[in-house]
Amino acid sequence: MSTLPPGNGREAVVLLSGGLDSMVVAGLAREAGYRVNALTIDYNQRHRRELDAARTIAQALGAARHVTLPLDLRQFGGSALTDDIAVPKDGVAEDVIPVTYVPARNLVFLSLTLAWAEALSARDIFIGVNALDYSGYPDCRPEFIAGFADLADLATKAGAEGERFAIHAPLQFLGKAEIAREAARLGLDPAMSWSCYDPQSDGSACGLCDSCRLRRAGFADAGLTDGTVYAAG
Repeated sequence: MSTLPPGNGREAVVLLSGGLDSMVVAGLAREAGYRVNALTIDYNQRHRRELDAARTIAQALGAARHVTLPLDLRQFGGSALTDDIAVPKDGVAEDVIPVTYVPARNLVFLSLTLAWAEALSARDIFIGVNALDYSGYPDCRPEFIAGFADLADLATKAGAEGERFAIHAPLQFLGKAEIAREAARLGLDPAMSWSCYDPQSDGSACGLCDSCRLRRAGFADAGLTDGTVYAAG
């Protein structure tokens, strides 16, 4: 994976969903010497268990500050995560954007992350997207990250004054097995994170949604143990 530039104690904002990928990215930012400010968006998603995971991760990593920002995307709907639409359990389909896609989610979230970064005088933003083992979401593509970096410089006072923002996506070209290995290398307990789109009433992960399938396959391929309890599969 690519080496992050040294943070040297600089402020950074990390988009921390509570999932495995965001946990690893936060760990990488800390390892590189950035002062981690974690932003979690409570968008009234179905998998609210993720919010508890984000709090646990932020505390474990010693985040300088952790903000959980409410943004009720159920008012818009249009996704199995924010509407009364069943979460698919039939396996990961290729070349299809699934109903778990939340319209423009990463664009909205990165915009909020950018706003906080500018308020903090931070110029480094971290996000845990990856373009290999993902569910077909267009806002996980490298082209999106590069485009947002350009937009950040156009949309801000800092950018207008010649200060550039860096959008770090260090997992961009990693598969889930490589991400699982990074968690282990960083000494992060994977059980702190949460990936399931459809948590069960007993607190277990469903084991069958796209996110569960990708996570389980990643840990299996890496030969590592994941502490997540699955209801099925």
